[in-house]
Amino acid sequence: MVDWEAVDTVIFDMDGTLLDLHFDNYFWEDFVPQTYGKKHGLSKEEASAELMSRYEAIKGTLNWYCIDFWSDSLEMNIAQMKEQVAHKIALRPNAIEFVRRLRETHRELMLITNAHPMSLALKMHTTGIDKHFHVTRSSHDFSLAKENHGFWQSLAQQHPFDPARTLLIDDSLSVLRQAQKEGIAQLLAIAKPDSRRDPLPFEQFKQIEDFEQIMEGL
Repeated sequence: MVDWEAVDTVIFDMDGTLLDLHFDNYFWEDFVPQTYGKKHGLSKEEASAELMSRYEAIKGTLNWYCIDFWSDSLEMNIAQMKEQVAHKIALRPNAIEFVRRLRETHRELMLITNAHPMSLALKMHTTGIDKHFHVTRSSHDFSLAKENHGFWQSLAQQHPFDPARTLLIDDSLSVLRQAQKEGIAQLLAIAKPDSRRDPLPFEQFKQIEDFEQIMEGL
């Protein structure tokens, strides 16, 4: 599934790849609508319908991932709300073991996420996984989302890597497609980003459910 002999750099996504996407799905689809509904006298269903429409309107842009944008737009302290439910942040199975094993092979390891820097800091503080990576960056630092044209070239300018000898592991089809366009040679999709939801159909890319599937051969 992975040609390890042709990999010098491994780039990981965070939410849905290293971490269980259940936290984010719960936060944006349950906790935020519930809080927003109470604030505006709406039922949870009414609040959910309004918020889902607003989410969808900017999906794929950097603002979609931006805590500052949503705090201003919804007039709620999104950062503080995330801290209130931080106990739900969890690593995916075998994530730590896989990253440790990779680090022992002396490959360059990057954690590159669309998450806002505050979310990144909160999740790294909660899990401690950042200590295993050579590079940990938010796409907000580049003013581009990972699925936007030119993101991967911008990343390579600041943190040089050879796309032809790079493996990207991500749970977003749009991100994987953009990385493919910009020359990243090996691409893996996460089949089940949210442990409490059904697997996603990723016919275009090879996919894994557990990192144990690709540990062999390291």
